[in-house]
Amino acid sequence: MQRRQFLQTAAAGAGLLILPSGTIFGANAPSNKLNIALVGAHGRATAHYDGLAGENVVALCDVDEKHLDLASEKFPKAKRYVDWRKCLEQKHLDAVVCCTTDHTHAFVANWALNRGLHVYCEKPLGNCVEEARIVRATYLKNKSKLATQVGTQRHAYENFNRVRELILDGAIGELKEACAWGNRQIRRPGYLPPEGKPPKTLHYDLWIGPSPMHPYNPGYFSGQPGANCLQWNMYWDFGTGQIGDMGSHTMDLAWNALDAGLPTAAEATGDAFNPEVTPVELKMTFQIPANEWRPAIPVTWYQGGAMPDSPIDCIDLKKIGHGAMFKGSKGFLVADFERRILLPNEEGADMTYYNRRPGEKLLPPIHHFQKEWFNACKGDLKTSCDFDYNGRMIEMMLLGLAAYRAGKALEYDGANGRVTNDAGADKFLRRDYRKGWTLNG
Repeated sequence: MQRRQFLQTAAAGAGLLILPSGTIFGANAPSNKLNIALVGAHGRATAHYDGLAGENVVALCDVDEKHLDLASEKFPKAKRYVDWRKCLEQKHLDAVVCCTTDHTHAFVANWALNRGLHVYCEKPLGNCVEEARIVRATYLKNKSKLATQVGTQRHAYENFNRVRELILDGAIGELKEACAWGNRQIRRPGYLPPEGKPPKTLHYDLWIGPSPMHPYNPGYFSGQPGANCLQWNMYWDFGTGQIGDMGSHTMDLAWNALDAGLPTAAEATGDAFNPEVTPVELKMTFQIPANEWRPAIPVTWYQGGAMPDSPIDCIDLKKIGHGAMFKGSKGFLVADFERRILLPNEEGADMTYYNRRPGEKLLPPIHHFQKEWFNACKGDLKTSCDFDYNGRMIEMMLLGLAAYRAGKALEYDGANGRVTNDAGADKFLRRDYRKGWTLNG
């Protein structure tokens, strides 16, 4: 018996967990720290620095060497890379935190899973339906040994659980429909024109990655650290606009309460199609199948000025920048990330139909979203926003973008990931990649 097989057998009997590198966790474990590669080492990554300081950051990767210099001040012992593909080949890694550009998220996540590594990936998990499906499928094949988390960190707000409880417990009666919205508006006419040359520290070809080549322009990099994505994520080759940005956060507020599978249909209307820039104003509606506790329902996403009608005149939904609303047979529930309000119908205003759950049966708090993933890697592998839960949500949203691009309502076979009423629309479910780049490496 090989040493690794022996350790796994012995650990199973002792109630321990062995990570991909062979590190053992448990009451008598010699180490309880993960060996982590931070891929994308600046910007959004800086929000992870404090938590990562309690683990072993053994590798740093960024396409800009200036960012590597800054990250190395925090993690001086970590090896440095500019190409994430080489970084993932480093030996004795346990896990990867991915904070790269949106158009490389699915690549980094899938390659890491294929190498038996736990993955925390910032949202969105993919930039097209096919990417979301491939990463989710790879995770499902490995869910018995790998922990994953998508970086929709607002999910840890207590309000997410309180909203879910109200819906499940029937506070608005039988659920009839749900929606979410975001009001961000960043308009661009098209890709930026060529301007200057990349600084010597920036490996621009690696920044472009699998997407079609576009000439360098410093405008793509002119945003504040942690928010520079707002300089490029509205372009089709680099992102999905608000769908992958605040849409991932805000639809999560609704999705968490729905126990939903993949949609059977999607339709979308909004700004006139621009082949270079994603729409600002957009409405997408999805048909979600019934489950054991609710009927089939429509779920709608609004953005960039498009909004649902308010249930009553005295409530101005436009004052809720990012929110969700649920319509039931007995009333409405309106929420943002941290607050909620119940609006019973006149005939149900006494709410005698609703049995409030006792305090001891409230859903437990997550406390710390990042640490939930750390603990899952070292224990039961369970997280609140794994690649199955979040993968289905972002696949739904990306299907809506496919319907927008197709200019028609699409009927969808979620089991096989294909459009059933227009074979030509299947092309909008995927992206073309530059030569030499593969999603399933």
